[in-house]
Amino acid sequence: MTNKITSLFNIKYPIIQAGMIWNSGWRLASAASNSGILGLIGAGSMYPDVLREHIQKCKAATDKPFGVNVPMLYPNIEEIMDIIVEEDVKIVFTSAGNPKTWTKWLQDRDIIVVHVVSSVKFALKAEAAGVDAIVAEGFEAGGHNGRDETTTLTLIPMVKEQLSIPLIAAGGIATGKAMLATMVLGADAVQVGSRFVASEESSAHQAFKQVVVDAKEGDTQLTLKELAPVRLIKNKFYNDLQELYKTGPTTEQLKELLGRARAKRGMFEGDLEDGELEIGQIAGLIHDIKPVAEIVDEMVVEFNEAKIQVNSF
Repeated sequence: MTNKITSLFNIKYPIIQAGMIWNSGWRLASAASNSGILGLIGAGSMYPDVLREHIQKCKAATDKPFGVNVPMLYPNIEEIMDIIVEEDVKIVFTSAGNPKTWTKWLQDRDIIVVHVVSSVKFALKAEAAGVDAIVAEGFEAGGHNGRDETTTLTLIPMVKEQLSIPLIAAGGIATGKAMLATMVLGADAVQVGSRFVASEESSAHQAFKQVVVDAKEGDTQLTLKELAPVRLIKNKFYNDLQELYKTGPTTEQLKELLGRARAKRGMFEGDLEDGELEIGQIAGLIHDIKPVAEIVDEMVVEFNEAKIQVNSF
């Protein structure tokens, strides 16, 4: 499977394990990289010293390429970027911010930069900023999401039509068949998040992993659009939000209900009632918790079988 993305990252398969807060520590990233894909450490939930520790442990656990996902709204962004350079990380995925801010600075230090977007407009801005590739993420995805609610099936070909740099598809992808579908639509690779949450190496709490496995169609919803749209599994916290929405709340009232560290409580500490449980719609197709290596192998086998099947039509 050699293409633009496998060559760019020096990986075997065109699959990226998404850098997800509270789910993507060094164990997941190193297991992903050791399986022939690109593993990412999710820096969004880490203090700078914690990120440094995860990078060092990841380097000790794999000799394969791995990267760090950095939300650019992070308050300690300068310190985070300095640590990435000091620890000799060669791949950075940026999100939630203007790609112009850090792209050249990172590239000047021989770091490959990929930016995550949710629309054609922002894909073009990222390309103009000089990024090496982009992730185009449909609103099926879990966690923080695009405001336009464009699905992966429509977003990928629309971005591909106007983009000249490598394109990675994300949102609703957990199987080899979905991987093939997005690549037929123009993607060079896929970024997979939710499926890797339900892996043995994910740093998510076991109770949260089980909720993901038990989820059915309709169990997730995009909400909190007034702050930053986020897709959540419906639970007591979600229901409390809906009750608040009936009163026509201000953004301050929404922030007050959300509070601090609610995502940590839900995904990392396993509070299934009052925690924020971020996962994609594809959770309805995730039925078990497996080692990363098995997940990758199943995706690749299914991709190749589906490709043969399509070619026989």
